[in-house]
Amino acid sequence: MDLLDGIATTRSIRRYTAAPVTDDQLATVLWAASRAPSGSNRQPFRFVVLRDGPRAAVARRLLGDAARAFWAAKRSADGYDRGSGADERSAKARMARTMQDYVDHFDDVPVVVLACLVRHRGADPLEGGSVYPACQNLLLAARAIGLGGVMTQVHLPVAGELAAVLGIPPDVPIHATITLGHPAGSHGPVRRRPLAELVYEDGWGEPAPWARDPAGTRFTQAGPPPGSRAAER
Repeated sequence: MDLLDGIATTRSIRRYTAAPVTDDQLATVLWAASRAPSGSNRQPFRFVVLRDGPRAAVARRLLGDAARAFWAAKRSADGYDRGSGADERSAKARMARTMQDYVDHFDDVPVVVLACLVRHRGADPLEGGSVYPACQNLLLAARAIGLGGVMTQVHLPVAGELAAVLGIPPDVPIHATITLGHPAGSHGPVRRRPLAELVYEDGWGEPAPWARDPAGTRFTQAGPPPGSRAAER
């Protein structure tokens, strides 16, 4: 697969078939993750893979319960069942159905990967910069071999319990929870904001005339409207 095509078509996949992810497939995506850059090239990222082991079963239940609680709160707070969300054909309603299905079946996801970081000094607000490139490499590699996944933060409410169950040292934080499997649907062109809204030249807010999207690019309406104070922060 062409690298640029892979980047342009790697969607967040939250629905999976029951097909197992093989050892070879896991080795492939995690090898790609290990190629990512990191601060001083220390490679502080570590990956805990949860499949069907006894400790994995406990950890996955913790994560599933946390995911369901997170989505229930977000669904209510963000009004996913109000306004356009009341129209089952709307994008908002489709997202709500996808998320509900995802959390309802979280315990059955083929593979869960916890992305962790081994600190060589105290907590640093920038330390995620040495973990998240590896996570993106993992997701792109999954796309390349026919898998799909999504990066989440559902571990946050149960991070301490996960550490206790899995033997993760207290100075090794979990930075991401990634679910992986064979997509029940399909990948496809992702929709984002127009490039001209995101790229400036020679100063904040200054147009970059060359920042044009390729022909056929599809756009999203998500996020604050262009020109709003929230958009410019």
